[in-house]
Amino acid sequence: MAKAKSLYTCTECGGQAPKWQGQCPHCLAWNTLVETIAEAAPPNRYNALAATSKLQRLSDVEAAEVPRQTTGIAEFDRVLGGGMVDGAVTLIGGDPGIGKSTLLLQALCHMSVKRNVVYVSGEESAQQIALRAKRLTLDASAVQLLAEIQLERILATLSAQKPEVAVIDSIQTVYSEALQSAPGSVAQVRECAAQLTRFAKQSGTAVILVGHVTKEGALAGPRVLEHIVDTVLYFEGDSNSSFRLIRAFKNRFGAVNELGVFAMTEKGLREVSNPSALFMSHHGQDVAGTCVMVTQEGTRPLLVEIQALVDEAHAPNPRRLSVGLEQNRLAMLLAVLHRHAGVACFDQDVFVNAVGGVKITEPAADLAVLLAIVSSLKNKPLPGKLVVFGEVGLAGEVRPIQRGQERLKEAAKLGFTHAVIPKANKPKQAIAGMEIVAVERLEEAVAYCRG
Repeated sequence: MAKAKSLYTCTECGGQAPKWQGQCPHCLAWNTLVETIAEAAPPNRYNALAATSKLQRLSDVEAAEVPRQTTGIAEFDRVLGGGMVDGAVTLIGGDPGIGKSTLLLQALCHMSVKRNVVYVSGEESAQQIALRAKRLTLDASAVQLLAEIQLERILATLSAQKPEVAVIDSIQTVYSEALQSAPGSVAQVRECAAQLTRFAKQSGTAVILVGHVTKEGALAGPRVLEHIVDTVLYFEGDSNSSFRLIRAFKNRFGAVNELGVFAMTEKGLREVSNPSALFMSHHGQDVAGTCVMVTQEGTRPLLVEIQALVDEAHAPNPRRLSVGLEQNRLAMLLAVLHRHAGVACFDQDVFVNAVGGVKITEPAADLAVLLAIVSSLKNKPLPGKLVVFGEVGLAGEVRPIQRGQERLKEAAKLGFTHAVIPKANKPKQAIAGMEIVAVERLEEAVAYCRG
């Protein structure tokens, strides 16, 4: 029997090379070529898709509002942009055991009351899923279950049942008979995802694909998988904590960087109504080195406590460590603090942490980080019920940020009475119960907090 010819496929761009190389010749990414079996493409695979399209003027297309299907879980609907869209394909990834299957089973049980739903399981047997539904005390009487990993049988079943929502758990276990490679390979994942996407667009069925992640936390499989689907969601969480975060990184029907917060309980995932309480410590009295800021996650403002610890360095090179914040930005902010506010930390170890495991990527945390560092260095607590936000530039100026009004209202709603903000974000009308200090320079903010 002749040996099957192999090719090397890039997991980032899908490009192919006849032999292994350290760098992909197409996208120039390093160490992304994996060996796959050379496949002969079946003829006329996508004729049905071509028949559904026609040439037309853009002005003739009626732009109607896209109707949404609510999942019965408000936090999940928030991340999706208000609910599921007919014909949309959603990819959700996360670490093993974090709760992806649990969340989707809960959502399907809620939706099965009014809609036809199908759960396709390629990783667990029907008995295992029934045991999970029983453990979570879910009413799964109307949920249709299919334990299958062959793509052709899955598509035939979905075409016959015509469900409104279908969950494929997971895309890495599905394989097509048209290809010889094993399930989970680059070719199989790409082909199966393309076929399921074509089915969703033609039938109007909302398809949710569960994806594995690599040890680096990225979605496993070819990068083209994220380009094919309409929405990409990441399930995040610490194994030592019961809280789970769902973050949208791509959404063609809603806002990106939206955040949903859940708590894992014995009865499954429960929505957290006040997520700001998760990211704040509860001290009996004011503590030096802490500062509360308001970050914006999609359309939701969240209050996060920033903690800083400044201690005398006992090594020639002082340490600069940040958790939940960008480490390179911390070094830059310390230089700005020294140059424009006269506060030197060159002989101090500086540790900065965002409470609750949240990751803050926006520069609005700059001012809160610096004030927390000054508070820890001087061992003097900041004023109680103080909230801070603002971007700090290299010239020492405090720059405005987006949605300052919404951030202040969220802080006032949770009982904060003082705020230090950029002058350009000062509201035209006073907010009841809140004293606002608008600053233009970093030294003004430091002087105010020193009292």
